[in-house]
Amino acid sequence: MIDFEFVSPTKIYFGRNKEKDIGRIIKSYGFKKVLLHYGGGSIKTSGLYNKVINSLKSENLAYNELGGVRVNPARDLVKLGVKLAQKEKIDLILAVGGGSVIDSAKAIAAGYFYDGDPFDFNLHVAKPQKALPIGVILTIAAAGSEVSPSCVISDDLTQIKRGFNCDLLRPLFAVMNPELTYSVNKEQTANGIVDIISHSFERYFSPSTKEELSDKFALSLIR
Repeated sequence: MIDFEFVSPTKIYFGRNKEKDIGRIIKSYGFKKVLLHYGGGSIKTSGLYNKVINSLKSENLAYNELGGVRVNPARDLVKLGVKLAQKEKIDLILAVGGGSVIDSAKAIAAGYFYDGDPFDFNLHVAKPQKALPIGVILTIAAAGSEVSPSCVISDDLTQIKRGFNCDLLRPLFAVMNPELTYSVNKEQTANGIVDIISHSFERYFSPSTKEELSDKFALSLIR
């Protein structure tokens, strides 16, 4: 027998047009001021941005925006996000995008209650003691970050890319509408597929010899 602890507190809202309910979902938790965090312009060209904004407005929720998250989310943008969230007294970070956006949101959430540089967590010289809650609207398959405690951030100055795990950073909820992935281009879709396969390989080739069920899950995903 292998002892283990399993935690999966993220609530999933799955289905067509679920993103239009984001205002109602946020309000049901009692939040009042949202930091809308996203990447480049894709959520605007796809129409998702307007859907989210309209939903927030329909529930009279105040919000601020911080876009510009790139692949391998940057330390500098995280620091900017922390300052903005603190200044505006944000009580929920809403990440709209894929893994990079979600990880950036997690770093901001952890840094909100920390006096130092949030990258300290990635360097493992400090541990978050408290974090803002995070909500997610997922736009790409294979992110995984929408239900995980992991956060990977890059520092351009030192060329260091580090990750850390903290259960405080598991998103409170994640909205998943597979149709939101239709606007993802072929290259990014292929990258997502490779990401899924790579992580499945990691589980399949683990040193343990007593994981038959998870091995079958991994093989099914790869096929």
